[in-house]
Amino acid sequence: MQHDHDGDRVDITPQILLKAYAAGIFPMAEDADDPTIYWVEPKARGILPIDHFHVSRRLARTIRSDRFEVRTDSNFDGVIAGCAAPRGDGEKTWINARIRELYGALYDAGHAHTIEVYADGRLVGGLYGVSLGAAFFGESMFHVSRDASKVALVHLMARLRTGGYRLADTQFVTDHLIQFGAEEVPRHVYKRRLAEAIAEEAVWDVWPRERTVSGENVLAALSVVE
Repeated sequence: MQHDHDGDRVDITPQILLKAYAAGIFPMAEDADDPTIYWVEPKARGILPIDHFHVSRRLARTIRSDRFEVRTDSNFDGVIAGCAAPRGDGEKTWINARIRELYGALYDAGHAHTIEVYADGRLVGGLYGVSLGAAFFGESMFHVSRDASKVALVHLMARLRTGGYRLADTQFVTDHLIQFGAEEVPRHVYKRRLAEAIAEEAVWDVWPRERTVSGENVLAALSVVE
């Protein structure tokens, strides 16, 4: 991982942020209280296979039951606050005030998006990321109810596949993501795939924002069968 701690001396704008994504670079902060931002360019990049995304039978049953209501792009502040909240495992968040401000601006401009998971009207999980061309860059996810972040991820991947996206970037591969088929690719391979993806167009709003997509439709979009 490469850190550039001069990043805090540069006035990072949403436009600069998009150019960084197009170059394979993304920002992070040391923790929520650190006002500075540094750039990261991993030697190996995590990606999720859009056409071969794996959903376990147990999770598919949860998706199909529609016990969660899933929305998109209706509560950005709630999702990023959930992602920035302290984790039960003591892990620090890297989302500081400047990160929130920058991604909020990208959201207002239509480049950042959320998948939100609700139970009884309460936000219990979700994720957010950045869309550029036919590439989607997953930033962070959270859950306060079992399976909520997994449900958000499945809904995201169904949307990406239906909308014609070519690349689903996860930054790094974690044990959590391996179960879905995540893999690491070398930087030079990632950059080639990134260039191909951002040169194409994809459609985020393949389903109406005001309507909840059923779990059955989501699984069908991912070719998940019984």
